[in-house]
Amino acid sequence: MTDWAQVRADGFAVPADRPLDELVDELSLMLRSPDPQVRDGQAYSTLATWIGNGALSAEQLRALGDEMVTRFADPEIQARTFAPLILDSIVSQGVFEPSWVPPFERWYVAEDDLRGFDPKLGWLHAVAHGSDLLAALARVKAVEPVQMLRLGIGRLLTPTEYVLRDFEDDRLGFALAVALTRPDLAEEDAIGWLDPAVRAVATVSTTGIRPEVSNTLRTLRVVYLLVDHGVRLGDEGITQVPHRDQVKAKLVELFRTATPYYF
Repeated sequence: MTDWAQVRADGFAVPADRPLDELVDELSLMLRSPDPQVRDGQAYSTLATWIGNGALSAEQLRALGDEMVTRFADPEIQARTFAPLILDSIVSQGVFEPSWVPPFERWYVAEDDLRGFDPKLGWLHAVAHGSDLLAALARVKAVEPVQMLRLGIGRLLTPTEYVLRDFEDDRLGFALAVALTRPDLAEEDAIGWLDPAVRAVATVSTTGIRPEVSNTLRTLRVVYLLVDHGVRLGDEGITQVPHRDQVKAKLVELFRTATPYYF
């Protein structure tokens, strides 16, 4: 086994005594570990750094991406939730395969273990980690932006007993705002994805506000803020949403339905 603590101490320099493919395979296996120090502190931090600094070739990134996609069906929650983080790093480096999108979409909406932090497993964060990949995919020209918007609202409206915490709503709100910055997004699509949320908010259960409705409202307030002020897209600076006024009006309509005392 590689001394990954030493690799980290050496500034994540790639060890020269073993083939890179073997090192990546070892790290990939460690990403399934229930030990957060192994999975997060060693495997993820090393892989994300190597991907970001160009240590892996495009061929190696595609192979790693294909492997991460299989993790969406893994029986272990930590394996499922760290797969989108690695895919986010890969896609952000400009390597993308259309075949990665459907498995991600199926997992993101269906995942029912939404724990943020677990005392034994550490950070799991299915919603937040998935939103990071959603944001990366929303910037890929081959991916329709409305597809990501519908995925995000589908995740929010899926019935759950879990109320988002630890900035999960902020991260998903940011991802949705990123999709809204796409210049090729039609006006009808820029507001139409919100229709299911309007219907859900208008149908209040007699037993109280459902967690998914609360999650949706809080996340969409983040979207409103970003649409109003612009979205920071890395080194590109602040990018304005093309259909800013129309999206804001639709969001106000939704908020007014839920909280008429605001207006």
